[in-house]
Amino acid sequence: MSQRAKQIKKQTLAGSPYDIGYEHGKLAEVQIKNSLQTYEKMFREYAETSWDEACDQALLHVNYVKEHYPSFLEEMKAIAIGAKVEFEDILVLNCRSEIALTSPDGCSSFALTQPKTEKTWLAQNWDWKREQVNSILHLELVQDNLPTIQMITEAGIIGKIGYNSHGIGVCLNALRTNQWQAKLPIHLGLRAILESHTFEEAISRIDQNQIASAAHFLIASKSKDIISVEVSPVYT
Repeated sequence: MSQRAKQIKKQTLAGSPYDIGYEHGKLAEVQIKNSLQTYEKMFREYAETSWDEACDQALLHVNYVKEHYPSFLEEMKAIAIGAKVEFEDILVLNCRSEIALTSPDGCSSFALTQPKTEKTWLAQNWDWKREQVNSILHLELVQDNLPTIQMITEAGIIGKIGYNSHGIGVCLNALRTNQWQAKLPIHLGLRAILESHTFEEAISRIDQNQIASAAHFLIASKSKDIISVEVSPVYT
């Protein structure tokens, strides 16, 4: 995937959540439909879950997202319009980690800062489905009153690994889990981190068991702060 990722052209999306979502859906219609095929097969093979069942499970997250991040729902609805698919299809992509809870652990990430180096470094590899190589996007999101985001993501998914103009970056490692609650999906948690203005704000988006399933987030900032956080929907 890394070799292919070097060839990906950055796409800049700007404006309201609707504007960003619609342009995302329009420019990546083919890649989004590839994502839908990949995950329909994955849910069936890994979790014995049909697409209709996946949609039903994804819809359980809507009330939480609507209460805490209504702009995320607006953006996802607009992606669906732009890509000529159903809203539930896009919602499922953004809840894919919660639906396939039996997917194996994956990826490796690292962060490095002072005293080892003058700058803060944050990076990861991405162990994932080969079918998704053609659905990788490099998005730059320019939003009013929010940091500008640079993000490597899968077509149709509004939150992923990256960094923002305030010097906040995040990486993701999957964790095998059977824990789930109808809270904020992992990938939307990544987007919430990337919309943060400070390191402290980024941590607050994920540290009170508000994430729907288990994952590992590695967060770093230009202020030389680094934190490794394993999240879960339940207190342990």
